[in-house]
Amino acid sequence: MAYKISDACISCGACAAGCPVEAISEGATQYEIDADKCIDCGACAAGCPVEAISEA
Repeated sequence: MAYKISDACISCGACAAGCPVEAISEGATQYEIDADKCIDCGACAAGCPVEAISEA
């Protein structure tokens, strides 16, 4: 199951920088994870300074 980014996202980009498969991109209001690309490694959640990422 892919990870998801909550409304707590501050759009800092730390998650995108840490994603090994480039599954995260900047959306209209916050960063978004492409569930089809996500490999469930958790690197994004580990790098998020505001803990806005969790397993979906």
